[in-house]
Amino acid sequence: MSLTQLFASKEHKYVPVGSHNGLPGNRLRSKSVLLFITTIALVVFAALAFTLVRPAPYGNAQSSCDTIQHGYQCQNDISHYWGQYSPYFSVSSDISDEVPSGCSITFAQILSRHGARDPTASKTAQYNATINKLQANVKNFTGPYAFLADYEYNLGADQLTVFGQQELVNSGIKYYDRYRELASRLVPFVRSSGQARVVESAQNWTQGFHAAKIADQRSERTDAAYPYPIVVIPETDVCNAFENGPDGNIASDAQAQWAAIFISPIRTRINAALPGADLTVLETVHMMDLCPFNTVASPNGTISGFCAMLTEEEWHQYGYYQTLNKYYGFSHGNPLGPTQGVGFSNELIARLTSKSVDDESSTNHTLDGSNDTFPLGRRLYADFSHDNDMTGIFSALGLYNGTTGHLPNTTITEAPQANSYSAAWTVPFAARAYFEKMQCRGQPEELVRVIVNDRVLPLTQCNGDRLGRCTLDAFVDSLGFVRRRGDWDQCFVGNNYASHFG
Repeated sequence: MSLTQLFASKEHKYVPVGSHNGLPGNRLRSKSVLLFITTIALVVFAALAFTLVRPAPYGNAQSSCDTIQHGYQCQNDISHYWGQYSPYFSVSSDISDEVPSGCSITFAQILSRHGARDPTASKTAQYNATINKLQANVKNFTGPYAFLADYEYNLGADQLTVFGQQELVNSGIKYYDRYRELASRLVPFVRSSGQARVVESAQNWTQGFHAAKIADQRSERTDAAYPYPIVVIPETDVCNAFENGPDGNIASDAQAQWAAIFISPIRTRINAALPGADLTVLETVHMMDLCPFNTVASPNGTISGFCAMLTEEEWHQYGYYQTLNKYYGFSHGNPLGPTQGVGFSNELIARLTSKSVDDESSTNHTLDGSNDTFPLGRRLYADFSHDNDMTGIFSALGLYNGTTGHLPNTTITEAPQANSYSAAWTVPFAARAYFEKMQCRGQPEELVRVIVNDRVLPLTQCNGDRLGRCTLDAFVDSLGFVRRRGDWDQCFVGNNYASHFG
């Protein structure tokens, strides 16, 4: 689609909405001129991204490692322990994720992380410096380190990899196939937080959904609404105390304590094998990070040579290191972590109940009150964001409340012992949560079910049944923290609180 076509099309609505690094916050705080400039910039960006990005089309052969239905399935003993840097994989579930007999899905919301990406700009500079130091100071690379002699650092910064693009195409296909009865005749309402890789992921997802719809012989095999409208939400900070307050070092402190325990022997071993390397603790972590980042930089997800430098046990320890970052940064380990997910969670309640958003935290009343930018009564919704935002949302919703005793930072707690909580199980690259409503024979009220990366959550907070379902009323009633806007009043302690609610 050309820029001219995009501007002329009434189907494309790119709406600037202030937020904390993604979807959970929607408060506008900019002047009208700035909003206009931001809107135009987002339109131009989105048009260019849609025009230039062409991931593999539906029907192409999938990589041997990554599949549409089950995600990444190569060397699972290590690749499922890379924390938030793991490629999406299907998490085992004690409860079947099939639609129960006698039931039909009436509503399906996906909340997705963007696909696999290159390191952030600051990290890619640090990784490159670590490699340059190694190659300048080490004379002989042998054994599992032999590949480093000729390794060239060529990772980019911040953007999706080809592998990451395909992850979201696959996700769109899978969503269509899963909710075919609705998807074959309906169009999803799509929103994305404003960072380039997230908008691109949303577009990749719609490509997969559209291609699956066209290929479905049971559908009308037409899709005149494509390309689908995408509401784009710029990313800004709205909870001052969370961003700049005294608890900002909780996550890094927890990681540092665990790193002091598990990294020391790894660092000693690598430095002994590579005389002259003299890696620091942080540089040793860089070497670990380069395993997942180089793997997802391969179009087919080929396991990187960096991955052979650690044992299976050590990769479990590394995965826990990343889990501590998410838990103490954006979940129950941080006093204001769950509050960051309150805004989106109240929007979810509104969508589930088809009632106006009732929220006085981060949501924007003007936008959430418009049927164009926040329609109610739709059956299919798709939102795209970041791992940190999703972690806050899951915590606000109480989905992993069994971890509220706080994860230890001196011993490892694997996901099965942490109420199924880990960064890899919850927010890997291309993570997706499905929030479903279903109508079942003999049941007067609709039931709600939550599925995170194919694992059906038991929903103990609302006395979920053996199939992980609560009645809609029970699910909403269990969200008292969300409906009370969490601890939002703590976000602006010492500031003019009223000024944030224009």
